[in-house]
Amino acid sequence: MEKFLSLPEEKQNKIVDAALTAFGKNGYKKTSVSDIAAEAGISKPMIFHYFGTKKDLYLYLIRLCGDTIMKGINEKFDPGVTDFFDRIKLAGDIKLQVIKKYPAILSFLTSMFFEKDEEVRPDINAFLGDKEIESFRNKVAIDGIDASKFKDGVDPNKVLKMLVWMSEGWFNHFQTLENPNIEASYEELMDCMELLKNAFYK
Repeated sequence: MEKFLSLPEEKQNKIVDAALTAFGKNGYKKTSVSDIAAEAGISKPMIFHYFGTKKDLYLYLIRLCGDTIMKGINEKFDPGVTDFFDRIKLAGDIKLQVIKKYPAILSFLTSMFFEKDEEVRPDINAFLGDKEIESFRNKVAIDGIDASKFKDGVDPNKVLKMLVWMSEGWFNHFQTLENPNIEASYEELMDCMELLKNAFYK
C-alpha cells in the first residue's frame, strides 16, 4: 500500500475509480485484475505491485468507501440537530453529496452488500459488523437526541435498526433499476422515513 499511496493523487483516484467501477459492475469473482488495469490505463503487474492481490485491493476499497463517507459526515454533521429523523436525513443528505462526488462508490457498495463469494464474504460481514462503525452510527443518530418526541414505549435504537434494514432494502432495489436516478430514489427513501416518523412520534 505504501507504493500506491506514494503515487500522485490523480493517479490514485484513476486506479480507485477503475476498481470501484469494475467490482461494482461485475462483482468480486467476475472482475479480473486485467479489467481493472485496462480501465486504469496501467499494466496488470502494477496492480499486484501496488496492492498485492485482488482480494487486498477489494478490502482496501471497502475501507476507503467507509472512511470517505464517515469523513464527509464528520466534516458536515451538525450535532446541534436534536430531532432523531432530522439527524438521519442530514446524515443521508451528506452521504448523497459524497456519492455524487464519487459516483463509483454507490455501485461498489451496492454490489458489496450482496456479494456472496466466500473469499470475501467473511471480511464484508466483519466490516458491516465493525464496532467502530456501529459506534459512529449511534453517535450520529442517537447521542444527544430529543427522545421525548417518541411515543411511549418506542425505543429509538430499534427504530435505528429498522432504518438500517430499510436502507439495505433500498440498496437492493436500487441495484435492480435499469436507469437509476439516485436523487429521485433517495427522495423515495426519505418519503418512507417520513411515514415512520409519523408513526413513531407523538
